[in-house]
Amino acid sequence: MKVLVCVKRVPATGGRISLTADGQAIDTRYLGFTVSPHEECAVEEAVRIVEGQGGSSAVLTLGPAAAEEQLRDAMAVGIDRAILLETDGREFDPVATAAAIVDTIRVQEAGHGPFDVILFGNEAADTGDFQVGIRVAVALDRPVVTGIKGLDSRDGGLVLRREAPAGGWETFEIPLPAVVSVKEGLNLPRYPSIPGRLRARRKEVERIEPAWSSNGLVKLRLRLPEEQGTQVEILGRGAEAASDVVDLLEKIGVLAS
Repeated sequence: MKVLVCVKRVPATGGRISLTADGQAIDTRYLGFTVSPHEECAVEEAVRIVEGQGGSSAVLTLGPAAAEEQLRDAMAVGIDRAILLETDGREFDPVATAAAIVDTIRVQEAGHGPFDVILFGNEAADTGDFQVGIRVAVALDRPVVTGIKGLDSRDGGLVLRREAPAGGWETFEIPLPAVVSVKEGLNLPRYPSIPGRLRARRKEVERIEPAWSSNGLVKLRLRLPEEQGTQVEILGRGAEAASDVVDLLEKIGVLAS
C-alpha cells in the first residue's frame, strides 16, 4: 500500500489570535506553528496503514521553507519520506494549492508508481478551507469521501465511516486509488520519540518549486469574530455564602428542590 498524506503549516491557535495591521494574515510574531488535529490523525493513519499492510508513506506540504519542521515531525512518527512545495511568500488560495498538489502527485506517480490512498485533514485549522482534497480528487478522477472517522481496508478498496447529520453512522465502500479527508477522532496520534526525531533529522526533504498562477480569486481581508463577554457574580465569602450557593445549585438543576 502506498500512502500520501497532505498537511498544512498553520499557527498554533491555542493562544489569543490577532491579525496584521492590513487584515491580510494572522499575526504570528508570538505564535508557534503546527498542523491541524485533523492532519495529525491523517499522518497517524498513514503510518498505521503501512505498519499493518506494508508499503510506503510520504508526506507533502505547500508552504515556506520553515514548513520543513512539520514534515520532519511527520517523519519522526514513522512517515518514510517528505516533499516540500516551497513557496516564495505568495499566498496560494485553495484553487492554486490543489493545482500545485495535483501537478506534484502526477510527477511523483510517474516516478514511483501510483498512490493507493491520498489522505487530507478535513479542513485547515487556520482558514477553515475544506475544498483542496476534493479538488485534487476531481482533477485526478478518483473517488473521494470527506469527514471520515473510521477507515478499514477490504478487498482492494476502503470501507469508510463518518458521523451522519441525524445521528448514527454513514458507511462507504470505495475502490482504490482514492482520496480521503479525515477528522480528529479517527485515531489517537502518537508523539514523536527522541530516536524518531534523530532519524527524521537525517532524512532528505525533497524540495519542489510549484508553479503559481492567478485565478481571479482575491482575498479582501480577514475578520475576527466578536469576542463573547463573560460575567462573574460573587455570592459572598465564607460561610455566609452557603445559602446562596444552595439556591444557585437548585436553580441550575444540580440539586433537587
